[in-house]
Amino acid sequence: MKVAVIGAGWAGMAAAIAHAQAGRRVTVFEAARRVGGRARAVPGALPDGSAVTLDNGQHILIGAYRESLRLMRLVGVDTDAALLRLPLTLLFADGQGLQLPDLPPPLDALLGIARAKGWHWRDKLALLRTAALWRLRGFRCAPPVSVAQLCARLSPRLMAEFMAPLCVSALNTPVHAASGQVFLRVLQDSLFSGRGGSNLLLPRTDLGALFPQAAAHWLRRHGGQIITGQRVCGLLPSAGAGWQVSGGGAVASEWFEHVTLACPPWEARRLVAGIARLDAAGQRAARCWSAAADGLRFAAIATVYVHAAGVRLPQPMLALRSTAEQPAQFVFDRGWLGGPPGLLAFVVSASDGERAAIERQVLQQARSTLAHRESGAQPPLRLVQTVLEKRATFACTPGLQRPGMQVLPGLSACGDYVQGPYPVYPATLEGAVLSGSAAAAQARPSTAWR
Repeated sequence: MKVAVIGAGWAGMAAAIAHAQAGRRVTVFEAARRVGGRARAVPGALPDGSAVTLDNGQHILIGAYRESLRLMRLVGVDTDAALLRLPLTLLFADGQGLQLPDLPPPLDALLGIARAKGWHWRDKLALLRTAALWRLRGFRCAPPVSVAQLCARLSPRLMAEFMAPLCVSALNTPVHAASGQVFLRVLQDSLFSGRGGSNLLLPRTDLGALFPQAAAHWLRRHGGQIITGQRVCGLLPSAGAGWQVSGGGAVASEWFEHVTLACPPWEARRLVAGIARLDAAGQRAARCWSAAADGLRFAAIATVYVHAAGVRLPQPMLALRSTAEQPAQFVFDRGWLGGPPGLLAFVVSASDGERAAIERQVLQQARSTLAHRESGAQPPLRLVQTVLEKRATFACTPGLQRPGMQVLPGLSACGDYVQGPYPVYPATLEGAVLSGSAAAAQARPSTAWR
């Protein structure tokens, strides 16, 4: 079967690999010049003018991301070298917060909560009782329940210093608007999926080298083709031929028996809504899928890279007490992760501000965070680069109806936003690759047009 994959992000590369392993002839089309989608490397420059490779956003994996780790190893990535493995840690600059020990679950969570610094014993008991109740209920709740409602019995301090940063880092959605059902799924897989499932995996290399570039090399070695810098303009079904993928240059007259849409949801909707020459049933199916994709709402993530000469954080990642005036929830020390010393990445999840305002606020937040507590001395700070992804993720809201994996005969969709036969995750790398692998496993040639 001759297959086209439209989009070379993590979902698209996962789908392409699975198609190739099934013996299909795969061509991947990518509008950008680089593979990786919304998790890719970007070039930058330090204040002294030296080149540095950044990411279009700071990503974290966890030990429970089995499909991501499997695919990395398959394409030749040494995951032990490429990822720094740490226990689940939500520590602040003052040393307060939570750090789980290296023990099997649930002992790691029990001991970690008991030892958490800065929490009152009543807070710890409330969290343990709430977690026990979630487990007794099978980590399930009604679809309309938000994370805030799910955690209604927890104290304001626990909400501000534990649940809110955990929720926004996993779902990129504030607690009052985030799906309790999806949040519980993440907690179940991370905290109770086995030893190491809750570990944080911090990339020691750029996101392009972490998987998509290695996947592209693997695919070419196995007979696949990747065409970058080529935007697909339309799809056309044809009797006896499957699908025509139209665009410019090399895409002008390509025919495929199956097409996998691995592009962002707004691009996939554009392609599906623009399909002509469908029968009545096909038109209804296309309208239904397009309406579901159009119903998604999106949230931004801003990553502000700052250079602080002579600074090394006590941990590779620190949680920050986020406010409206100090919006970043986390800071990463890239010097810990193989990058230049003093390069810090401040992450503003669920961002709703403009670039200039975010930069100004984050720089002030960095000054107050990094000021020496005894002398008040501040290291010199220089803005390096800000990456503002305005549609970084879909908003993971309660009761969200996602588009399905099957669009039309011979046409499927994959991506972290797609509903499929796998655990319902938020917009994560694991959700993307699970979707890509599943879409390829279910792919069938188009027969409706023959």
